[in-house]
Amino acid sequence: MPTVCVVGAGPAGIYAAHLLTRARPDVTVDLLEKLPVPYGLVRYGVAPDHPRIKRIVDSLHELVAAPAIRLLCDVEVGRDVTVDQLRARYDAVVLATGADRDALLDVPGHDLPGSYGAADFVAWYDAHPDAAPSWPLRATDVAVIGAGNVALDITRMLAKPADALVHTDIPDHVHAGLADSRLRDVHLFARRGPADTRFSPLELRELGEQPEVDVIVDPAEVDLDEHGRRMVAQFGPKRQIVDTLQQWASREPTGAARRVHLHFYRAPVRVDGTDRVTGVTVERTAPDPLGRVSGTGEQESYPVQAVYRAVGYTGSPVPGVPFDPVRGSIPHRAGRVLDDRGEPVPGLYATGWIKRGPVGLIGSTKSDAKETVESLVEDLVPNGAGQRVDDLLTRRPVGWAEWLRVDAAELAAGAARGRERTKFGTRDQILAAAWERG
Repeated sequence: MPTVCVVGAGPAGIYAAHLLTRARPDVTVDLLEKLPVPYGLVRYGVAPDHPRIKRIVDSLHELVAAPAIRLLCDVEVGRDVTVDQLRARYDAVVLATGADRDALLDVPGHDLPGSYGAADFVAWYDAHPDAAPSWPLRATDVAVIGAGNVALDITRMLAKPADALVHTDIPDHVHAGLADSRLRDVHLFARRGPADTRFSPLELRELGEQPEVDVIVDPAEVDLDEHGRRMVAQFGPKRQIVDTLQQWASREPTGAARRVHLHFYRAPVRVDGTDRVTGVTVERTAPDPLGRVSGTGEQESYPVQAVYRAVGYTGSPVPGVPFDPVRGSIPHRAGRVLDDRGEPVPGLYATGWIKRGPVGLIGSTKSDAKETVESLVEDLVPNGAGQRVDDLLTRRPVGWAEWLRVDAAELAAGAARGRERTKFGTRDQILAAAWERG
């Protein structure tokens, strides 16, 4: 019976395992995950006030429960096993390790204390088991750099009253941290114009639905040029985004306790400060007829005490696997991992963001996994090794039965508070529930 190892139990890895077992019903899959629980980006990359997106977990749950798939959490490639060891024991190995680091914002001062990467902040408010237990929320004025949904999530989570999150799965320490925030103003800076942001219409509208928060937009910055008018005429979502922004621009501020300022045509020049962040300087940009922007030389400085860099994610190298540090991904051809000479590495494949970079929504990983699985099935020649990974592990992994205990314990903790779930915030809490300790 052929055996395949999929490394990474987020959506990309789960979809790949599912599609593989459908294409080859005789294949069994070991699904390895370095965290003590599955679901990756859906559990630890989606803001807690987005339960509709988290419903994807329900469908992923059904896929992982399939008899042909064995879940092995708390197993890390490079720590517990090597890729070469996996290749020796399985007929194929699929890497679905995602993109877990912040892309570089290459401006002076980006590394000052008080300048934070989006990935770290998201990990904190999503209670990632390896995240710091507390977050410094002492700033009254904050800058967010970026024009995608992660930038919107960070802006909304910073500005949203903590008590508006009590119905979510947010753990106590995150709620307490947000409740203690001194924030008054958030400034979000986008390098291009409103028709060229990567916001989704729904995510943007949610920003304006927060209680006691004014969203402030300069009408002149949402007055479209020819390129912008062409974009909204061709693409419905762009039109919805611009309509929302123009509605906000026409409103008078209510005097709410917190304000979100959306700035377009602003490119970061530097993060100001000596020992820590004291401000951010941006340059006004101007678009050409195709929407491309260039600097005008006109600079503006904003006094802020914290900067959040939401300019994208990048992948981390997998020990023993070719890696492109510029693209932050594994080089491949139709999902087949390529060596330094551009030749396929036998039996080694990639899918998801580690394969194509951090672009697209969660659902996009389905079609991506399909391509990789088709390549794998075309190449698959069982080698008869059949050893799998068990003899290499020095401690017992968290399997499906243990995850179900964690799941049940979180649901019970939520029910006790009148909510669906309360997420465990530390690795110790998760493992205690998995092994029914304490």
